[in-house]
Amino acid sequence: MIFCINEQNPQKRLIEKAREIIENGGVIIYPTDTVYAYGCDISDKKAIERIYRIKKIDRKKPLSFIFSDISSMNEYVRSVSDVAFKIMKKAIPGPYTFIFKASKLVPKIAITHQKTIGVRIPDNNIALDLVRSLGRPILSASVNTATGEYVIEPASLEKAFINEVDLIIDAGMKMSEPSTVVDFTEGNPVIIREGKGDIFF
Repeated sequence: MIFCINEQNPQKRLIEKAREIIENGGVIIYPTDTVYAYGCDISDKKAIERIYRIKKIDRKKPLSFIFSDISSMNEYVRSVSDVAFKIMKKAIPGPYTFIFKASKLVPKIAITHQKTIGVRIPDNNIALDLVRSLGRPILSASVNTATGEYVIEPASLEKAFINEVDLIIDAGMKMSEPSTVVDFTEGNPVIIREGKGDIFF
């Protein structure tokens, strides 16, 4: 199934249909402010396992959670330092993934052996509307090929993954640059990966 959704003004009825697919255990491909990503309900173990299987990665690889705002992530991370909060206030919504220690609310299948999670609040109306409609974060993982290249064209997504997922949201071509990853697990920021987001701190 494919939905063409306007990134600037997402059609509410299509967002609601996408939300229903996620709630019913589906895996979708949707746009972020960097690359296209797989998404599913963080509370659905089978859907999470599907994403690991589709991406052909083991469970040691971290996945990210998509939130709509900072306050909604408080339940899922153990603590946010003052330094982290000030940086996030300036950086989001935007192309950043922030690493925090996970709270007990995070399903074990979705965290690393270090008991951390990546959190994102992307500058993308479709992603944010999906999270708001669902009422909880979406588990997320970038869509790429076996060689590690990001799949950024909707036509290529349809050709490669139409039988792998329950829905593809077509929002046009994306850029092949991932988010900047910042680790806050020890309080002060540590840059793990430089991506689309500028390093301003």
